[in-house]
Amino acid sequence: MRLTLRHIFWLKILLHLAAFLPLVWLVYAVLQGDFSADPAKDIQHFTGRTALKLLLASLLVTPLARYGRQPLLIRCRRMLGLWCFAWVTLHLLSYALLELGIDNLGLLGSELVSRPYLTLGIVSWFILLALAVTSTQRAQRKLKGRWQTLHNLIYVVAILAPIHYLWSVKILSPLPLMYALGAAVLLALRYKKFRHWWS
Repeated sequence: MRLTLRHIFWLKILLHLAAFLPLVWLVYAVLQGDFSADPAKDIQHFTGRTALKLLLASLLVTPLARYGRQPLLIRCRRMLGLWCFAWVTLHLLSYALLELGIDNLGLLGSELVSRPYLTLGIVSWFILLALAVTSTQRAQRKLKGRWQTLHNLIYVVAILAPIHYLWSVKILSPLPLMYALGAAVLLALRYKKFRHWWS
């Protein structure tokens, strides 16, 4: 069955809910005190994992559209990317405000030097910021061929973000490995594109 614009409309509503409802749960969990003895870490990990899920979902759209012969699915990619950026921003804010504290934001620079995994995270955030700002059709028309080149940086984020997560937990845990494996599979599905770049 070929998806129609009406199907995409309802799919977008479901995806918006899937991206927004974790925030509702997070607020509820904070108010109820449902976290461990280190709630700052719990919030950071929750926001980071949600951002990773949305990153992988946005990378999954193109293979689904191509191999499932559903070209209209591409209309969901930008929305998922913007939600990913929103959750990465929450992840960064949770670290800056809950871990460092509002009075110690000046320490962020030294933290980036002493903890290289934070550097990977902040680089990923800046890339996602650039992609979010240039995600409109107007930006696409203005940048022309450079737009696609810029937005190919999402593949850099797909490499850096799982490494950031693996490095930050400091132990070999199954969950970060699963995200890294998911990113690797989604990148491997684009091997023809990468091979074309390298040839």
